[in-house]
Amino acid sequence: MGKQMEFNQEAMDMLRATSRTFFIPINRLPAGLKEAVASSYLCMRAIDEIEDHPRLSSEAKVDLLRSVGAILEKSGGDMELRTAFDSHQSVLPEVTLRMGEWAGLAPPSVQSIVYEKTATMAKGMADWVSKGWNIHTEEDLDQYTFYVAGLVGLLLNDLWEWYDGTKADRQLAVGYGRGLQAVNIVRNRKEDLARGVDFFPDGWEWEEMFSYARRNLAMADDYTNRIESKPILDFCKIPLTLAHGTLRALEAGKTKLSRDAVKRLVRKITGEYSESY
Repeated sequence: MGKQMEFNQEAMDMLRATSRTFFIPINRLPAGLKEAVASSYLCMRAIDEIEDHPRLSSEAKVDLLRSVGAILEKSGGDMELRTAFDSHQSVLPEVTLRMGEWAGLAPPSVQSIVYEKTATMAKGMADWVSKGWNIHTEEDLDQYTFYVAGLVGLLLNDLWEWYDGTKADRQLAVGYGRGLQAVNIVRNRKEDLARGVDFFPDGWEWEEMFSYARRNLAMADDYTNRIESKPILDFCKIPLTLAHGTLRALEAGKTKLSRDAVKRLVRKITGEYSESY
């Protein structure tokens, strides 16, 4: 096995370790698009680990995220990112420390897109960390979910067009990302409150957040239903179907979607049985 193949396998192993939900649809993508989407996911997961890190101070998070954003805006390479992370090597996870490598996984013709959107996300995350994630209105929630998830939808849109010319609706793409993130907010409510973060706008209870999630998932459904390219459609269906299933489980009072339920849903979409869950 050549070095590139070994690295690609390392990247997919890291993807499997950090997100079982996205591992399956990414692993099923055709060559080229697979590496581009994997690179995007791992880079964004790398900065997400900084934003959510339990042992880093808010000041350290803001500094790191803004440094990452500035480096990526200049299309900085692996060494610059490693230098930025150097003083926090003992606490940052491997997916973050190797971010420069993941950024280089995407085909050269699309790396600038991955850099640009990840830089914007890093700077947006830094702003929200500096504000203590204080969300008071639905507009605040929309702004936060845009930076941490809506941008993912826009990045995917760019990758779809790069791959086979697919032009998907950008507003609906933001709704796709927001819908998945809203389900995560509901699912992680207890843990977020335990760390002193409340993503529910003032006066909102469960029903309002469920409604917000449903509205955005409806946009995600519309987004997916308009896509004609089979590999892209297959990719979009899996996380979206799992998000719908998770929301139904949460509304029924369960803490999450069961492992068996996840396997059934994935098999229904793909026709395949997966042990990745």
